[in-house]
Amino acid sequence: MALINKLIHQALERDSKHTEVDCTYSFVVDDNGKQQLQIDTYGSSDRKILGKKSQSIRFSPEAIEQLKQILNKF
Repeated sequence: MALINKLIHQALERDSKHTEVDCTYSFVVDDNGKQQLQIDTYGSSDRKILGKKSQSIRFSPEAIEQLKQILNKF
């Protein structure tokens, strides 16, 4: 699992096609009582074990604020 504290812009050198997968989100409270956003993705339909979690990304409150600013520019 990854905990994101800061987002840094980096332009892509080239675009590549991505596979569509299911995604869920949860609100988590850390040991300090701060709320975090967790996003989990699940394997594609070709995956050997269907429904198995592939990746978990957790955003700190600071990263959530950054993400809001980024999405407002979108």
